[in-house]
Amino acid sequence: MAHTFNLLALDLGAESGRAILGQFDGGRLSLSEVHRFTNGPVSLPDSSGKGSRLHWDILHLWSEILHGLGLASQHAALAGMGLDTWGVDFGLLDKQGILIGNPYHYRDDRTDGMMDEAFRRVPREEIFAQTGIQFMQLNSLYQLLSMVVRQSTALKNAHTFLTMPDLFNYWLTGRKVCEFTNATTTQCYNPIRKDWAKPLLERLGIPTRIFPEIVPPGTRLGPLSAAAAEAVGVASIPVIAPACHDTGSAVAAVPVQNPNHIWISSGTWSLIGSTVTEPLINPQSLDFNLTNEGGVNGTFRLLKNVTGLWLVQECRRTWALQGQEYSYDDLTSLAEKSAPLQSFVDPDAGDFLKPGDMPARMRSFCARTGQAVPESQGALVRCALESLALKYRWVLEKLEVLLGRPVEVIHIVGGGTKNRLLNQLTANATGRPVITGPVEATAIGNLLMQGIALGEIASADEGREIVCRSFEVETFEPGQEGDWDEAYSRFLEIAK
Repeated sequence: MAHTFNLLALDLGAESGRAILGQFDGGRLSLSEVHRFTNGPVSLPDSSGKGSRLHWDILHLWSEILHGLGLASQHAALAGMGLDTWGVDFGLLDKQGILIGNPYHYRDDRTDGMMDEAFRRVPREEIFAQTGIQFMQLNSLYQLLSMVVRQSTALKNAHTFLTMPDLFNYWLTGRKVCEFTNATTTQCYNPIRKDWAKPLLERLGIPTRIFPEIVPPGTRLGPLSAAAAEAVGVASIPVIAPACHDTGSAVAAVPVQNPNHIWISSGTWSLIGSTVTEPLINPQSLDFNLTNEGGVNGTFRLLKNVTGLWLVQECRRTWALQGQEYSYDDLTSLAEKSAPLQSFVDPDAGDFLKPGDMPARMRSFCARTGQAVPESQGALVRCALESLALKYRWVLEKLEVLLGRPVEVIHIVGGGTKNRLLNQLTANATGRPVITGPVEATAIGNLLMQGIALGEIASADEGREIVCRSFEVETFEPGQEGDWDEAYSRFLEIAK
């Protein structure tokens, strides 16, 4: 890199979205947040008028994307732009390329019972053999199956399936494709055949005609469309598909130095895993319910999706509705002052999947499992954070079995690294040093993949070197506070 150039990363998470301007100066990368906006589920009445459905506010998100693009272009001449989001959710287009309805939110209850329905049609082992993906009812496969079961007119009229970032990229460029890393999260992709899992989809009654071409991360999708450029008053800009799944981008920015590491992308979800060259699909990975999601440069991310800071986010939202406003720093401070290792929850229990009164659900779980019931805000947040740290230990042990090597260090990236208490609890629970940072790993990985696509960065390895030069990290050494082995034994009992 011999000159300065500017790129825009549009990073959409489950709680918020950002437009991040990245500037490469020949050796280092600097970031500027030019726009931030809220995101979250919207409840709408269902067709019966007696219930409700959870959707994404897709037009709000599109408006904020354009606004962020406009603001970024006012700051600097952009050499490229790329967008990443969460996985599994999607939009359906008709024959004219028009979106059919508001995309559903993955926490909507239309997928209740759909995994059992899928297993009645195709054995669980066969589904895993064809996809290598962790079984979660929120996966696209079960969302689509729910539409088959309900004889959805939207599905009958659908011509094209696009995951969330692919939908926005279609609106930005007019190109209808699915990017590899996000396509793999759907449980509709076969990583062995390197194509959509059409035999599986056909057996489940899901129309295979709707699935478009899959493109690798780093693909130049084309110039910004004339309509989008005119809407924000910018010149044509190359639109690049980075790793469009946010975790795929985050992992591309992990500043790895010790090969015997695992990473955690920490946020609403905690994604814990290791980068491998081939998908690991065998009886053990099925038994552990791990997943093989696509990575950059043809790699795969062997990982476990764990409910992350969603527990704390929902507690905070519930308390706000009750008139008690807390910042995340306030809640962490209260947790630090609470007694350690009193009670735990299984973060992945079905009790906690959907929005609602999370404090009440956590108390109910503790009472049901014969534990002390956390009453105060601090005790509840401490319970959530310690439970996450203990779940991380469980996943780490399973990864060591599958990888056949010890894990010596844990890298944590993403917004969750701001919770220093969770970082320390993770080191304590696992007995491994934890290296945190960069916070904006998703946006950084997005920018790095754009730089590679434009020929400004030679490789992913060079990209990681840029990260090491550009951003500071913090190390948390394991502490001795409390008996974590005894706590882990109790956690395993309640998490069966």
